[in-house]
Amino acid sequence: MNRVSERDVEWSETEREGTHFKRKKLASAADFDEVGASLYELPPESSSWPYHFHTANAEAVYVLSGTGVLRTPDGEDRIEPGDFCGFPADPDGAHRLHNDGDEPLRYLAVSTMRDPDVTVYPDSEKIGVYAGAPPGGDAGERVVAGYYRENDDVDYWEGES
Repeated sequence: MNRVSERDVEWSETEREGTHFKRKKLASAADFDEVGASLYELPPESSSWPYHFHTANAEAVYVLSGTGVLRTPDGEDRIEPGDFCGFPADPDGAHRLHNDGDEPLRYLAVSTMRDPDVTVYPDSEKIGVYAGAPPGGDAGERVVAGYYRENDDVDYWEGES
């Protein structure tokens, strides 16, 4: 059994423009790499990762406390404690959370950990490519990782002898 207490895991923090959250990588701390699981906390008026979807990894969130807005391809919906939201590994799974309340928005995020994976960012027309470790995994193990504009496509034979 792999076990860890949330109390024993340190927060990491990400802050950039409207994106601001704290994260505890629970599955990683428990040395359990078959499923990704992280506790997130978004301060008021903050958002999660940029609007995106994965092509290999399904994700889900379970709201623990606070309220907010979930953006998906269908528009925006209110979220509150007890809500479970599943995001398939395709364009229908695009999502981003925003805390528009006065209290922190806390939720558990879980994901499959398939490798390789590509993330797609519809707003910025970028893609992220990961091989060797899936998103949420140990980036030090990756053999390929990077972010690219979708329209920077090159011919297969360009630069080849």
